[in-house]
Amino acid sequence: MHVDYSDLGKTIAALTAGETDTVALMATLACEIHQSDDRFHWTGFYRVTAPELLKIGPYQGGHGCLVIPFARGVCGACARTGQAQIVEDVDAFPGHIACSSSTRSELVLPVRNGAGRLLGVLDIDSDLPGAFDEEDAKALQAILDATFEAAE
Repeated sequence: MHVDYSDLGKTIAALTAGETDTVALMATLACEIHQSDDRFHWTGFYRVTAPELLKIGPYQGGHGCLVIPFARGVCGACARTGQAQIVEDVDAFPGHIACSSSTRSELVLPVRNGAGRLLGVLDIDSDLPGAFDEEDAKALQAILDATFEAAE
């Protein structure tokens, strides 16, 4: 089952209408995104909690890493550059942090509020190699941007 991003966006918009609390938004999106596609084996957020530091936020799946510095891993690269990270083979990514040995590919997107402040990153892991493409990144980024527009 591959996600219908149009339907997912409408569902998330309906569920989060009027909500501005970042953690509530992250929890709702982690659940909805995770359950929308069988490629998604771990779906969650890492929050910016200090300069150059991400900490685990709401997620679905097995345990996640608790702390990720901006200087390390795929999530750190996304937070550092502000750019989507589409990794077809995590073993080929220099400095990849393996929270789960089954992860083969990863998609990480920046999460910003309407003022442009980086709130964190959305991290989606798959046990399948090359599970993500530019279409996934663009569609999910649009959902994130719309959802977190008014976030605190």
